[in-house]
Amino acid sequence: MRVQQISILHLSNQNLRRPPPCWVPLTGVTLRQLRMSAKFHVTSPLFFRLRHHCLNSLSLITFSHSFNLRFSHCLHSHSPSSSGSECCDYLTQFLPFGTSNFKPSSIISPRERRLVVVGLSNIIKNEKGFVLKGFSLRFCPFFLVKIMKLLETRDAAFAFFKLAFGDSYDSEEIVRLCCIGAHVLAAQNLQLLAQDMVSWVIARIGATRSKEMVEFMWRNHPRYESDFSVLNTLMRGFLNVGMSLEALDILHRMRVVGVRPGLSAITLLFRLLLRIGDYDSVWKLFKDMLRKGPYPSNITFNMMVYGFCRQQELVIGESVFHLMPKFGCNPDVFTFNILISAHCNRGRTSVAIDWLHLMIKSGCEPSIATFNIILHALCREGNVMEARKLFDGIHDMGITPNTAIYNTLLDGYVKAREIGQANMLYEEMRTKGIAADCVTFNILVGGHYKYGREEDWNRFLKDLTVSGLFPDCSLYDVTVSWLCWVGKFDEAMKLLQDLLEKGLTLSVVAFNSLIGAYSRAGLEDKAFEAYHIMVTCGFTPSSSTCNSLLMGLCRKGRLQEARTLLYRMSEKGFPINKVAYTVLFDGYFKMNDLDGAQHLWKEMKEKGIYPDAVAFAALIDGLSKAGFVEEAYKVFLEMSAIGFVPNNFAYNSLIGGLCNCGKMTEALKLEKEMRLKGLLPDTITFNIIIDGFCRLGKMKSAVDAFLGMHRIGLMPDIFTFNILVGGYCKAFDMVGADEVVNKMYTCGIDPDITTYNIRMHGYSSIRKMNRVVIILDQLVSAGIVPNTVTYNTMMSGICSDILDRAMILTAKLLKMGFIPNVTTTNVLLSHFCKQGMPERALLWGQKFREICFGFDEISYRILDQAYHLMQDDVELVRGTCEKSLFLDFLMYITFDYFSRNRPHNIEDENNIKLIESQFVAL
Repeated sequence: MRVQQISILHLSNQNLRRPPPCWVPLTGVTLRQLRMSAKFHVTSPLFFRLRHHCLNSLSLITFSHSFNLRFSHCLHSHSPSSSGSECCDYLTQFLPFGTSNFKPSSIISPRERRLVVVGLSNIIKNEKGFVLKGFSLRFCPFFLVKIMKLLETRDAAFAFFKLAFGDSYDSEEIVRLCCIGAHVLAAQNLQLLAQDMVSWVIARIGATRSKEMVEFMWRNHPRYESDFSVLNTLMRGFLNVGMSLEALDILHRMRVVGVRPGLSAITLLFRLLLRIGDYDSVWKLFKDMLRKGPYPSNITFNMMVYGFCRQQELVIGESVFHLMPKFGCNPDVFTFNILISAHCNRGRTSVAIDWLHLMIKSGCEPSIATFNIILHALCREGNVMEARKLFDGIHDMGITPNTAIYNTLLDGYVKAREIGQANMLYEEMRTKGIAADCVTFNILVGGHYKYGREEDWNRFLKDLTVSGLFPDCSLYDVTVSWLCWVGKFDEAMKLLQDLLEKGLTLSVVAFNSLIGAYSRAGLEDKAFEAYHIMVTCGFTPSSSTCNSLLMGLCRKGRLQEARTLLYRMSEKGFPINKVAYTVLFDGYFKMNDLDGAQHLWKEMKEKGIYPDAVAFAALIDGLSKAGFVEEAYKVFLEMSAIGFVPNNFAYNSLIGGLCNCGKMTEALKLEKEMRLKGLLPDTITFNIIIDGFCRLGKMKSAVDAFLGMHRIGLMPDIFTFNILVGGYCKAFDMVGADEVVNKMYTCGIDPDITTYNIRMHGYSSIRKMNRVVIILDQLVSAGIVPNTVTYNTMMSGICSDILDRAMILTAKLLKMGFIPNVTTTNVLLSHFCKQGMPERALLWGQKFREICFGFDEISYRILDQAYHLMQDDVELVRGTCEKSLFLDFLMYITFDYFSRNRPHNIEDENNIKLIESQFVAL
């Protein structure tokens, strides 16, 4: 009866194929337009014929190049504009009249639009345009289903339905017609499309109105589909939009009418209940399955184990694991991998390895993913030696390592700063014919960029791009990444948009490369723009996406916004990991917000996000730099006690903290312990120790440490020599400083701007301005551009020099394009105080406040000193009138520069709302 009724309806609709003369023809859209909109090269004749003469108005017209360009712009533009709407709204001509008042770009992504455009062009080409014509006049569910079937693919069909539904969620009639459409789809064995349709409608109308929708579908379903079919569709619809209570209601109705729910739907319900932490419903559902069916399977148990482990209920997850044999289910490789991953995430790698042994003992063969999980944990802890042993053991088990596991070990070597080992592993990868991907590219190039020499980085970058090791599917990702690494961000953005426009294969890695590059460059707004394109085009953000966005905000000190973003991402179910917390954590330390950092550290543990070796190293580094060396050492011991292997960065951070506090004996002991643990001190370690001795004026010990570098085969770098030059200058031993500079030349290292600035400051300190001028001339002759430090060093010496020569030197500075900064202001304010003119310091301080000049902490200290000198009525040695006029002249030049270059940026009070707006597409 049901099939017969559908056939009658279908036959009755045949009369619509020959429409009455009063039909209004579609205008402004043709097959050629559709093809060109989808970027297809049209080689067919300019005109085509349809079966029915009434559609002759659809014959092709010339599609101008300008329209094509505007459509391309619209495809990737996400801000409302009149031009964008003009070139996109042509799709509404295929939709019912009541839905033509919205913008398609707000409903579907550019990828979905492309699918719809291609599908519509094929429908017209195959002479099925009468269906489009009929549906454009009124919202007919049977025409809608017919069009969805003609679009052939599920994605294209669902995208067209979303366009057809538009913003009609307020219309009860349209909602009910959609329900009929879902019934018809299910009757024609298109249950997945029916579920898509129901899910979309439920999400748009909300939980309250969805109850009426359920009753309507249940009341009318016997004409189209079975009890199980309609209830299964509704249950999955609620599950797809995360409505657990409503899904449970549908399950209850299934039990009442005697329908047995599908196992996959029950499994999805388990996942949703566990995600929201509704454990009571989980156990009730489990008992219900045991009594009434369907009986739990491995997939069901695996979902339960995963859900409990994700909620940090590891003990319950293990208990479920042990329950499996009692119900006829044996743990499989997925079950073991879930538990192994959970222990690794909690920093219990040794326990995870015990589970691996149990897995093998129980006869379950580990997969490549199993080893990759443990390998990643070992590398994250800094234990690359054990990681390499495990990697080599994979071969012995007859498992061939893939690209992902090579990338994991490569990343471990790079983070341990063992670039040589990373290069050797990459060569091994090439020899064995393992195809590299964009992740490989970014790991290696990033490692050489951070820890290698510039010439090696350039060579390596070139070798990778011409090696031919990358398959075609990764080549586009690599090209985008390459442009990012060489600093051509805008070109990378344009290439990415062009690739999307042409429908070529891209992965989320290409977007992550661009977002990361913008964030590193301090262009966080551009990073969010790339992110917005990413989600609009249907790509799911990864943990790397989130981390890069956080990094960009933290670099600018926008910590409150970064924290809001972190919480917002977590609420949206984004893959937030401990790296995201580490990025934010490091940002607090860089802003000297120790309380905020410690609070976040505590919050991480409370949420069950256990710090890894990188997070511990960041905490040690932050505490050490803040002067809390004892606290840093306690964290260092805690890190070692739970099995993490401190790497060079952790040791160097703690050694640096001890050196800054003058505790050289403890620092040397720690350096010795570092060697005993199998970690060789690097150049950074020696630079820290040498700097520690120089701070204490122990130049002999500093030189001994310098010679010790040579004994173990380490070559000093420019920082080593600059530290020694600075040490001699602080000791007023300019002869020793000049000897170190000569040694630099013999080692093949040319002085840089820092070297010249240090020497100029040294000679300025002993009032030898003639030597300062000579060094300045040498600097310019070497082709080095003076920086603000150079100018301020000169300025400080000028203020202390005799008036006549000071005026000549000032003219020299002005000729060189002197650019002041806050340090310049501080130098001049301090000289007003030193030369007995505190009232002038206070006067100029007031003038700078009037232009909202950004004083730093030193500025306020100087002004506070000037105020006390005035209040205490201290007898001052007054400078000459000429000197006062000269200092006033220098200060006026500085003041005039800041007045003319005063920033006019108005602080955005809605920064958090701006961040929130980035999630609209989700």
